[in-house]
Amino acid sequence: MIRSDARIEALRTAIDRVDAGIVALAVLRRRIVRGVAASKTPGAGRDPEREARVRAHAARVATDLGLPSITAEQLVDSLIRDACAQQGYSTDADHQRPDIEPFTPGNAMSNTLVVHLARWLPAPKRMSPVLRQVPSRWHARLMQHAMRHALADPVHAGEIEFLTTRTIGIEVTDLGLSWSIGLRNGALTVVDDPAEATVKGTVTDLMLLASRAEDADTLFFQRRLVLTGDTELGLLARNTLDRLDWERIPLGMRVLLHRAARFARDARDAWHDAQAIGTAAQPGPPSQ
Repeated sequence: MIRSDARIEALRTAIDRVDAGIVALAVLRRRIVRGVAASKTPGAGRDPEREARVRAHAARVATDLGLPSITAEQLVDSLIRDACAQQGYSTDADHQRPDIEPFTPGNAMSNTLVVHLARWLPAPKRMSPVLRQVPSRWHARLMQHAMRHALADPVHAGEIEFLTTRTIGIEVTDLGLSWSIGLRNGALTVVDDPAEATVKGTVTDLMLLASRAEDADTLFFQRRLVLTGDTELGLLARNTLDRLDWERIPLGMRVLLHRAARFARDARDAWHDAQAIGTAAQPGPPSQ
């Protein structure tokens, strides 16, 4: 029994090391993608032919090595979505998102500026005491207005009818804010009822989810977002939102969400990088 336990632990350690290697390779791939993006002609969109070649190449390698094709397909699809998100393209497989500017040196915020701003902006968790002084009904009204504006078309089409008698919660952990949301009288509404299922995460990760700048599966798998309560209801809500066509969200909100999420992510990365090299200004780095 002891030998068996020791062997399992050794094998799990080996798995952890392999996983770390996979993540390191993904980081290297992202850096290469960034270089490709910087070299592209301004305004260039996705290249379906190139994506098809990437998928075909991965399938051939998987076949040669005896890897199940579905595993290779899912891995490559995740990498392609990540590369598209880096460049400001739609992460949808079937169409591009021309309303969002792709990454080019001319329109991307310089890393130096991001680092500078990140050092001066207060961390979200430090804003929490201030936000608690603001009446909760104001937060609720703002959240309610944003949801109704963004999801008016899906609500009108009856795609969120399951929330007519149910309640979903959103909790922004570093801001200390939370809302319970349901569909009442045909409109998304912040309600007083306790949430049956709740999505929890930092403001940055929730923005990345809402803007589709990062894949939902990745955020949940890395435990950056957590689903509590009625898991079935939470997954139903998430899958419903995942299936919604991004183009049906008003253009202005798409642009705002995308740019705000990208800035929040860049600011967080800048803080972490500065901390790692010991040059971050005081106070310590924020948790976003």
